[in-house]
Amino acid sequence: MDIQSNERTMYYGKRDVFAYRTYMTPLRGVKQIPESNYSGSENIVFGLNVSVRIGGKEFLPSFTEGDNSMVVATDSMKNFIQRHLASYEGSTTEGFISYASHAFLEKYPHFESVQMIGEEIPFEAASASTKEGLVPSNLVFKHSRDERSQAMIELVRSGNGIQVKHQQSSLLDLQLIKVKGNSFVGYIRDEYTTLPEDGNRPLFIYLNLHWQYENEEHATGAYPSQYTAAAQIKDIAASVFHEKTTPSIQSLIYHIGCRVLERFPQLKNVTFESQNRTWETVVEDIPGSEGKVYTEPRPPYGFQEFTVTQEDAAKEKEKQTVYYEK
Repeated sequence: MDIQSNERTMYYGKRDVFAYRTYMTPLRGVKQIPESNYSGSENIVFGLNVSVRIGGKEFLPSFTEGDNSMVVATDSMKNFIQRHLASYEGSTTEGFISYASHAFLEKYPHFESVQMIGEEIPFEAASASTKEGLVPSNLVFKHSRDERSQAMIELVRSGNGIQVKHQQSSLLDLQLIKVKGNSFVGYIRDEYTTLPEDGNRPLFIYLNLHWQYENEEHATGAYPSQYTAAAQIKDIAASVFHEKTTPSIQSLIYHIGCRVLERFPQLKNVTFESQNRTWETVVEDIPGSEGKVYTEPRPPYGFQEFTVTQEDAAKEKEKQTVYYEK
């Protein structure tokens, strides 16, 4: 979010605002899909790392004159965010950052815009031994180091009201490897080409996925049946990877995006940032085994960026319908 004042960038804010809440409102009533067992979150432990950026022309004197009369200290911003987590009555990261961002603009009339990013700090239930056997604990949780969800919202003042300028939900650092059933052949070969074609390679990918809603209000979780959880996006990505023979990462992310939009028509699009982190082969043949030995790939690595739209999903569904009718 760059706030323009006389063609200059001007904003300030606070990063790494950590906030943890226990026994937040559970998320229930989400849409069930075939690729995922996710049915909601109990939110017994809810953790966030929040960043906030504030813009407005009233802050110019603080830069040019050292006049802090219109400056809200960033320490106050930190306290504002943490205390509003206590009064938030919803169930999602998207809902909280929307709630807290609106509250900032209502509290401080000279703030012209707020951009807030909330990154989940995931916790999962540890196993507990009971008379019924091992069950997920409802008291002890472990900090997960796996993929994590993130949400961003940008609000601006518009006339006498507040307008959503941008909203996005994300799943970050999803890492998936498929050990066979992947190929990469048929690409341009010339005097610069040293990469051999491979008709059955392991494929290790890193993914960041970002999705936007047609109606920003559906992102907050206020209407759970219209909410798309990051856990469901993760399960769709893994399921499509498992199902399909993969001729390229480009093809894979396209089909993942189409499946996401088919399952969740309330979404506008899905954008991918993918990286090829496929291992290098060390031992090609192991007697009596189809296995091999690999090591980490040497840099540099390939990447892809691509947005899949509802139009793409509709075309893909039409192609599949024609195929099955034949």
